[in-house]
Amino acid sequence: MANRSHTAALVVAAGSGTRAQPGNIPKQYQSVGGTPILGRVLRAFLDHADIDIVQPIIGARHQALYESLALHHPKLRPAVDGGETRQASVLRGLDALMHNAPSLVLIQDAARPFVSAGLIDRVIAALAGTRGVAPTLPVSSTLKRVEDGRIVATIDRTHLEAAETPQGFVFSAIHEAHQKAGSAGMSFTDDAAVAEWAGIEVRTVAGEAGNIKLTTAADIAGADRRLAGEDLLRAGEVHVGVGYDVHPLGPGSEVMLGGVAIPHTRGLIGHSDADVVLHALTDAVLGALGDGDIGQHFPPSDQKWRGVSSDRFLADAAARVRARGGAIAHLDVAYIGEGPKIAPHREAMRASIAKICGIPVARVGVKATTNEGLGFIGRGEGVAAHAVATIRLPFAP
Repeated sequence: MANRSHTAALVVAAGSGTRAQPGNIPKQYQSVGGTPILGRVLRAFLDHADIDIVQPIIGARHQALYESLALHHPKLRPAVDGGETRQASVLRGLDALMHNAPSLVLIQDAARPFVSAGLIDRVIAALAGTRGVAPTLPVSSTLKRVEDGRIVATIDRTHLEAAETPQGFVFSAIHEAHQKAGSAGMSFTDDAAVAEWAGIEVRTVAGEAGNIKLTTAADIAGADRRLAGEDLLRAGEVHVGVGYDVHPLGPGSEVMLGGVAIPHTRGLIGHSDADVVLHALTDAVLGALGDGDIGQHFPPSDQKWRGVSSDRFLADAAARVRARGGAIAHLDVAYIGEGPKIAPHREAMRASIAKICGIPVARVGVKATTNEGLGFIGRGEGVAAHAVATIRLPFAP
């Protein structure tokens, strides 16, 4: 096999993802388990000891989205713009790798965020004896040929296998094959097909059932649920914390609640932005950790916290959970006030809280009630929030 220090990974992320685009965000930039799909894929190769160069290929209009990943790593090369087709995009990526002169290249679709280190190992190891390798799995379902909504034939699946990525190749061989295919006007859906057409033998290694390709919004939601379950399995003991915060109302035209600016006839008064929802959640998470409270970590006597956005407080608490090897299982907050009404903003608040903590929005609950005209809240003098945080931490020895 070629020297390990000359192995590159090419991550193909130039597609538009039109079947899974809420808010016009291409699927590779949507999050699963609190991390953008493309970021998760790139990290799998950046963290692998036998990968030395990682070359992303992105859409020409996706530069800002790519930069939002904020990935910085010595192995990571500047992203290159893709072409009109996947095949054209791969060729551009291979061209960009020329000055690095890798001996081997692994080509990975950005829509497969569950690629494992073990699968990468198998592909690289198999390249010791051939110029092309593709991971595959036997087809388990009965296959039908369908025309106009009618089954016209059953396909014999005896020798059929489904291809996955990463597919690995001797760099010079697959680069030449892609150049020839492009010049000949050929169109292929994966790199193993390009290699086959060019006369390169492609051997197979065992793929992984979990290495699924995310195509639709339902696929992405399922991946999110899967990662949520994996996070909780990795962390054992259940810890619960509660939080409470209150702030008076005063002059102003909006209030910050859950990280969302909500128009109102008055504003909230506090040392920071007085976001009672985020303050209560921060105390709840810190309480579950047994790690003091918001005033201990961000004392109001410290002027550097004056007027600061409260998302910094909750993000710090969430980071403390991760530093302990834990995971946030659920956050629930109840806002109490005569106004503003948060029903129109509830989903935005849930999404904001989930983003701050790096968790799926399904793990966040937001609700509201009034104080039925009683007390300072009932008189419209202030608002409050109660929060509960449920986290999982590794079992104590």
